[in-house]
Amino acid sequence: MDGGVLTGIWLTGEAAAPMRRVPSARLVAGRGLEGDRYALGGGTWAQYPDLEKQLTLIDAADVAAVAAEVGVPLTAGDTRRNLVTAGVDLPSLVGHWFAVGDALLFGVKRCPPCTHLERLTGARLIKAMVHRGGINAAVFAGAQIAEGAVVRPVTDEEAARRGAPTGADRPVPRRV
Repeated sequence: MDGGVLTGIWLTGEAAAPMRRVPSARLVAGRGLEGDRYALGGGTWAQYPDLEKQLTLIDAADVAAVAAEVGVPLTAGDTRRNLVTAGVDLPSLVGHWFAVGDALLFGVKRCPPCTHLERLTGARLIKAMVHRGGINAAVFAGAQIAEGAVVRPVTDEEAARRGAPTGADRPVPRRV
């Protein structure tokens, strides 16, 4: 698992509302991205388990590849994912601890595309995004983050030193 960089931060306060890009934001432990619909208790998928809905990440190269394959001008914000990365293999983080800047996160599951995303964009994205939809993550130690922050894997030992749950209390990823 290699590290990478945070290239974009996207959020919106309401379900289905347009996403807006911000240069920095706060990740809040147990909630997600401050000011985002899921951290506020809303969002289209708000009924899903807490760990699965806190935060989403997608790779910038995957967004570009999907746009080229589908033939639409797709932006990272159009994917409705919160954090955009470059240079990190996001699927390899599922089931593992990782850091975005000083925040500690856990990769909960892959984030497959949905028909809701197709309705909002008007583009047929599901097939192109099936293996390029990014991941869902849970925030265990919050911090202020900004574009340019390092995204890197964190060992179980480092996560434990930072207060992450271990043993039987360690989060369990959901394989989808």
